[in-house]
Amino acid sequence: MGNIKEDIKYIKEIIEGEEKKGKNRKFNLPFSSKVSLVKAKRNYVTLMRINENGQVAFKKVQITEQTILEEKIPRLATAGYVTYYKKNPMIILPSWSVKPFSPMDNYKETLEEGSNIKGYQILMNRMKLSTVETKKQIGGVGKWIIGIVLALVIGYALLTGGG
Repeated sequence: MGNIKEDIKYIKEIIEGEEKKGKNRKFNLPFSSKVSLVKAKRNYVTLMRINENGQVAFKKVQITEQTILEEKIPRLATAGYVTYYKKNPMIILPSWSVKPFSPMDNYKETLEEGSNIKGYQILMNRMKLSTVETKKQIGGVGKWIIGIVLALVIGYALLTGGG
């Protein structure tokens, strides 16, 4: 019996340790790559560069004549490529491409491929609303029956003296 209790304690410790390790941490931009409002007005953006090995590097760059200079190579940086993360302007640039990631182009592409979820979300909301049944109202006859029953109960109480 002593072994079972020890095994249970050991299993509880393992589970508690995994729960502590499994906490989801929120993503925050590195402080050095955040763009202030003043710098954003001067066309600075945060550049999120994705390398071939999957590593991500952040840095501040300035947009000049709708281009940015990354590794001495001019890259496109029009308004369609700028996204925002917590009021911080950002450009996502794969290192193997001259053209940054464009949310608008990606959205149009998913519409053409049929992999866009927007239509499905609307349909799911409609189906959820239709499955929720509204409470049926009592008909006119039901109200009359309830009224007559209440009148009979009050009349009986008055005739018998309430007791």
